[in-house]
Amino acid sequence: MSATPVHGTWEPRPAARWEDAFLSGNGHHGALVFGDPNDDRTVVTHHTLVRPGEGDDQDRLPPRLADGLSDLQDRLLAGDATAAEGFTDGRPLQGVRPFHPAFQVRVRRPDDDPDRGGYRRTVDFATGVVEATRAGWTSRVFVSRADDVIVQYVTGPGLTLDVSLDHRLPSAPTGLGVGHGAVLTPEGALLSLRARYPGSDLACTGVTLVAVTGGRTALAPPGVHLEGVRSVLLLTRVRRHTGEADVVAEGRALRDLLDEGRASYDDLLARHLPLHRTAYERVTLDLAADPDERTLPGSELLTRPRGAALLERLFAAGRYHLLSSSGLFPPRLTGLWTGDWDTAWSGAFTNDANLNLQTASAAAAALPEVTEALAALIRRQLPDWRDNARAVFGARGVVAPAHSDGESGHSYHFSREYPLHLWTAGADWLLKPLVDHDETRGERDPHTAAALAEVALFYEDFLTRTDSEGRLVVVPSYSPENRPANAGWGTVDAAMDLSAARHALRTAAAYHPEHADRWRALADLLPPHRINADGALAEWARPDLEDSYDHRHLSHLYGVWPLDEITPYDTPDLAAAAHRALELRGAENDSAHGHLHHALIAARLRDGERVTHALGQVLDGDFFHASLMSAHYPHRHVYNADAAHTLPAVLIEALVQSTPDRLVLLPAPLPAYPSGRLRGVLTRFGASLDLTWSPDGATAVLRPTRTHRIDLWTSAGVEPLGLVAGEDRVLTLKTR
Repeated sequence: MSATPVHGTWEPRPAARWEDAFLSGNGHHGALVFGDPNDDRTVVTHHTLVRPGEGDDQDRLPPRLADGLSDLQDRLLAGDATAAEGFTDGRPLQGVRPFHPAFQVRVRRPDDDPDRGGYRRTVDFATGVVEATRAGWTSRVFVSRADDVIVQYVTGPGLTLDVSLDHRLPSAPTGLGVGHGAVLTPEGALLSLRARYPGSDLACTGVTLVAVTGGRTALAPPGVHLEGVRSVLLLTRVRRHTGEADVVAEGRALRDLLDEGRASYDDLLARHLPLHRTAYERVTLDLAADPDERTLPGSELLTRPRGAALLERLFAAGRYHLLSSSGLFPPRLTGLWTGDWDTAWSGAFTNDANLNLQTASAAAAALPEVTEALAALIRRQLPDWRDNARAVFGARGVVAPAHSDGESGHSYHFSREYPLHLWTAGADWLLKPLVDHDETRGERDPHTAAALAEVALFYEDFLTRTDSEGRLVVVPSYSPENRPANAGWGTVDAAMDLSAARHALRTAAAYHPEHADRWRALADLLPPHRINADGALAEWARPDLEDSYDHRHLSHLYGVWPLDEITPYDTPDLAAAAHRALELRGAENDSAHGHLHHALIAARLRDGERVTHALGQVLDGDFFHASLMSAHYPHRHVYNADAAHTLPAVLIEALVQSTPDRLVLLPAPLPAYPSGRLRGVLTRFGASLDLTWSPDGATAVLRPTRTHRIDLWTSAGVEPLGLVAGEDRVLTLKTR
């Protein structure tokens, strides 16, 4: 029996579908592990694997529309409700380059008895190791954060195995130029697979070193045949490249990891563990679950959707998968994984809700690795963001795209129905986690400071139109991915754009005192939010634009979450209007991100019942695969990481919230989980926090790293709290 939460999951049978395969990753390489003793398949992925687009690369540049911007603004301000629908360069809607898997490493046992019992498949979140065992046979897989290599170690008495690299995955293009290589080496063998994209000089090449202990090794093209071996160690990397890859050099690099044969699986794991385990174990959640339920396989827990043991495991799995998919890039729509070349929505980085939700817990859940991955993506794409600002708006500074394949940051995914090239709030939303990270550590990153300055420069050039009262007007404006009930898709003064512009300008001013007066003055000229006839915060501040309530996105409540512009503490009237807007919002198509976005906003508004309901829509809706990776829609339809990666943020926000000057304890407690402990979360005023709660009360232990005075909010009200760096502070409160 488990007296503490389980930091892993298990299944009594191999994965039959790639969606149920257990996952490992280091933010560069990913592995989907089926764990079948007879045909052990590991699908290999890498963040850089995106299929080249067809057609002219000019179509993947932002549209050059700046010369017509003034006319568009005139028409929209004059009341032309559909003026923006023709503000394109005429190209059809095109998706970003699609993310795809590389190939699968196959280890077959032709002489194994398929009916032999004793099977178990596990993934250990604290180590990243996926293990499958049966009757003396064991296969272990992890993706090393130290050596950037996929490691698989198969052991058993007198194994007969066939090892190969197989490109035949669902929806793989028929025109792939596939080439195999296999040579014997002193360790055993070196296998390679090159897949050249149709009509392109680009290709991806995978190389696997096969290091064998005992038995005999023979070539069996396209792979290798092993007989009587005691163990086999497989080291795999994949590269995307032009021309031909240097397979010999790649093989030599893999051989170097073995240190001329002296390094073992245990040595490789020992190098990886300090990097992975330390990050994973920083934060834990204990919901006092039934010890018997904690021992159940994940698929069985999923049939008990309101059990504490399931929520504990999903919290742990969410942090594990988020960490494992963050490195070179932050997580895609599918994290770092896919087993199908036809990945939904191209497996893109979708910046108008999805990536933002997935990275929502990075600061509080003590995962700077995630923030650093997001920061790296932003830094690489800033030149493209500048192109967007110049081409579409004729402005200095930067505008982020709504979709990206990771290679390009240009805005080219747009259409009449989705005028995403007119959306200007993206840079502020993407930079918000970086600002939160700076606040937790009490130090401002110069790269973040520079990016914020560029956002402010954009608003200086863009915000030039005023209304009859002298207020600045955001025109054109777009509220992803919604439209007014009585107007076209591109409009004026969307609530999200107003909040983002104010926040970006004021944040940039805080980072750059030399420009603070100018940028704060500009922010102060923006119009206030509007409360509509229903008493709700309107999605568009213009009184002639009517709300459309049934939509999966909650863009207009951006000021509530992730910002602190609208709060029950500082702006109670606006918070009440935001709460009314949340009550009126429909779920539209039951997207997981819509439900959890709803939950995050409800938590900020101190509505635990609404958090519980929104969370329950996901838990009851069959959104999770046996891998504990999630789906976009109910009944496990469309593999997607939104729910898996966002769920930890929802639970943290329900229990602890902070700003640089405020701590809120138990703002939206969940009645179904009356007792528990959250350990290791970080606050934005520079303290770590452990929270323990029960029906009788709660205790919080603060460990501040800087001396500061904050406001402490509890169910009893507010009181000042002085913190001294290095001095723990224990807070006790009653919960009833």
